[in-house]
Amino acid sequence: MADDAQPIDEMQYEKLAQDALRGVIRAALERAASPQGIPGAHHFYITFKTRAPGVSVPPDVVAKYPDEMTVVLQHQYWDLAVEHDLFSVMLKFGGMPKVLTVPYNAVTRFYDPSVQFLLQFEAPEIAPQTVAELPAPPKRPEPAATGDEGPKVVSLDQFRKK
Repeated sequence: MADDAQPIDEMQYEKLAQDALRGVIRAALERAASPQGIPGAHHFYITFKTRAPGVSVPPDVVAKYPDEMTVVLQHQYWDLAVEHDLFSVMLKFGGMPKVLTVPYNAVTRFYDPSVQFLLQFEAPEIAPQTVAELPAPPKRPEPAATGDEGPKVVSLDQFRKK
């Protein structure tokens, strides 16, 4: 009888390969963070899970992109900091500067359209306890009932010079 059981990959080669390819992202971002910036016509579209562990995105941006978002690093980005496990960058949203911090493990896609270079990754596991609930908008207090809810008309005659 032949043993048809799949061998167990105790080395986790798929994870090792994904981690190595994420190193390509880190190396590209390190070049972009250098004083020379991104060379030539290169620019990056980086897609990531906004609620993945370690991601730091302002609440108003997460509200707009609750699952995934793509940022473009081309001409207008500031304070790009590249670390071993993550990068952070300041981008403008609606004219307002916002800092995003993204671990490489949260990246699902890295694309440089100038040379048609694409890396695609499996979506990270997002545990329920890491999903932060967005705060509810503050409730406006109900106006006190006065019994006369019609419009108020105020005569300005008493303030006029005679």
